[in-house]
Amino acid sequence: MGYGSIAMIYSYVLVFDFLRCLGHCNFEIIPHQLFLAFPFMKYLIYTPTYHSLHHTEMGTNYCLFMPLFDVIGNTLNPKSWEMHTKASIQSAAVILNQVTKHDVNEVFLTGATSKLGRAIALYLCTKQVRVLMLTSSTERFQKILKEAPSEDQKYLVHVTKYQAAKHCKTWIVGKWITPREQKFAPVGAHFHQFVVPPVLPYRSDCTYGDLAAMRLPPHVKGLGSCEYTMERGVVHACHAGGVVHSLEGWTHHEVGAIDVQRIDLVWEAALKHGLMPVSSFKKTD
Repeated sequence: MGYGSIAMIYSYVLVFDFLRCLGHCNFEIIPHQLFLAFPFMKYLIYTPTYHSLHHTEMGTNYCLFMPLFDVIGNTLNPKSWEMHTKASIQSAAVILNQVTKHDVNEVFLTGATSKLGRAIALYLCTKQVRVLMLTSSTERFQKILKEAPSEDQKYLVHVTKYQAAKHCKTWIVGKWITPREQKFAPVGAHFHQFVVPPVLPYRSDCTYGDLAAMRLPPHVKGLGSCEYTMERGVVHACHAGGVVHSLEGWTHHEVGAIDVQRIDLVWEAALKHGLMPVSSFKKTD
């Protein structure tokens, strides 16, 4: 057996294992923009959404690693890429519910110009909550500032250093922060977070919230596994948003900027279908 054959054996195992993990990871890695720019790629690359339809809608998507053969065999599910573009604003709704149910007039927001960070900042400023937006990009901050109603723009404040939050007791963490950076939070501060992995609970004099999540209705059965660090029956807010999207029969997708006007609508829809917010404040020993 030559070296070429040995290399082929290892390559085959590694590639097959990678493709298998890709299909079972339950979140999209390949951006939908790739399929828009190069339409032929969707017939050569399969996605977790493509794989999930293989199990949920029988008789479709047989050729998991090569969608082209499903096209040839007329077994391709037409929703394979329509579903790929579905997203969720449920994470923003869960975080905002946690923040606004307390009497908060100022928050410190990291990851402020991300998709979720932008939505959180714009929503809170309309509630007259002062948002200290941590970002090194003046251009990105100004872009978000212009989206806010003129009468509420004064509540959005551009900051570039963690020291700016030394008196702010409500931190919303959308970008991972180190224990050193956590030292700038005052005693008694609470860390809300939508960052994965969650931050290390370093401060014993502060409290830490779990990742944004919702509990499924008690009548939901057949849950054979747990999500990440969640207990059984609890799913990440973004996955809960997908459930709500399906139950409501919504056909739009949420790719791109989050529509802030829909946050309350999505939240009420989740509660209507029996999903409940999960929030636990953890204090380190």
